[in-house]
Amino acid sequence: MALNRFGLGASKAGAASIKDVKAALKAEMVVPDLLTHLPSSPQLLDALYAYQAARKDNRSAPEASRDMSMTDMAPKAAGASNMAPVKPKKAAKSAPEGPENPRRQIFIDEVAARYDGTLRAPIIGFNERLVVFWANHFAVAANRSLPVGVLAGAYEREAIRPRIFGNFADLLVAAESHPAMLIYLDNQQSIGPNSRANRKGARGLNENLAREILELHTLGVNGGYAQSDVTSFAKVITGWGVDRKSGQFGFNANQHEPGPQTVMGKTYDQPGQAQGTAVLRDLAGHPATAKHIAYKLARHFVADTPPPSLVSKLEKSFAESGGNLTAVYAALIDAPESWAPQPTKIRSPQEHMIAMLRASDTNMRPAAIVASLKAMGQPLWEPPGPNGFADTADVWASPEGLSTRLEVANSLSINVAERLDARELSQSLFGAALSESTRTAIARAESRTQGLAILFMSPEFMRR
Repeated sequence: MALNRFGLGASKAGAASIKDVKAALKAEMVVPDLLTHLPSSPQLLDALYAYQAARKDNRSAPEASRDMSMTDMAPKAAGASNMAPVKPKKAAKSAPEGPENPRRQIFIDEVAARYDGTLRAPIIGFNERLVVFWANHFAVAANRSLPVGVLAGAYEREAIRPRIFGNFADLLVAAESHPAMLIYLDNQQSIGPNSRANRKGARGLNENLAREILELHTLGVNGGYAQSDVTSFAKVITGWGVDRKSGQFGFNANQHEPGPQTVMGKTYDQPGQAQGTAVLRDLAGHPATAKHIAYKLARHFVADTPPPSLVSKLEKSFAESGGNLTAVYAALIDAPESWAPQPTKIRSPQEHMIAMLRASDTNMRPAAIVASLKAMGQPLWEPPGPNGFADTADVWASPEGLSTRLEVANSLSINVAERLDARELSQSLFGAALSESTRTAIARAESRTQGLAILFMSPEFMRR
């Protein structure tokens, strides 16, 4: 149960090695591998700026070098391990060779590092599940623009991963001040109405980031804020942007709205960047934030409609610990409510893909993984909006969605059937928890491939 409810799914060896489930979960409450071999945001932006400069000098770049969505880098159909990326269109012979868009290789490297590394290594994967949860909570969409597409993986590595077991306030500040978030929600374009940069009054205030911080990242929809709070907070964080020279967060004093601002009944008169940081830290400690985060964690790990008593325990732990996330996770693990309900959560497409790869101990080419996730409706780092991907069964359990999952499960099964037997694998994964109906269906399968596909689409495998 722990491997599915709290982790990434069982492997053949993983389940048998766990003796004390709660202790094993708490042992994984450490910062995951930071993937430090991958380029930093400044390095990625340097590569992007170089590409853009070269392209500006070469307007006749071939079609293959033009900007593309992340998921346009892979086939449209669901993929198996032997699928190859779409071949780029050949440029006309007379056209000069254009600069190479760095986005595709950056994305492929990020996918490979996760699906062949961090998502496969843990016995349970509680830490990695938390990375995915928080990256979705503080969502950015890679298909929003070329810069966000280049930075999406680095954002997760730099802002989210190092802080998932620390204090929520630190995680909040890191996420909101990362270049990917600032670019995604247009805060670089936000100009204080009375700032030095707006002397002619021709430039405007952008409220996108302020609104999403209040509505999605901290207080929640019913958190007690008003439109006036959104506007005031948007003025507070004017000047928060990206320094083009360093490729890191930069504060532009000329864009910043001068003077004190009142947010949620409190007046902030700190100078410059400190004003925004002060508001964020107060929002992190607000009672509405504790309730919002507690509910989302309980819904993600336990049930679409989580037990109110469990939400209350997590909320209390969050408030009493001052937002210490490790304490909140410990409360989640220790709560009887976390274990009592029967598995009702439907794995998202990404969770399902990871679970199949772990159970079958197989690798897929990054392009095939990207194609499969897109076909199943959850393209990597491309949520439909700032609220991230849905976390409830009504979204993921549609007939069309399940049909596409079956295609992906069947494709993967074809590639592993020669070395895996579904009857043996199902027993090693679920043991006595395997239902008689699933056991019978697997036994009656007409081929090894069909047996594996039945296993991967079974209630035991699909639910957590």
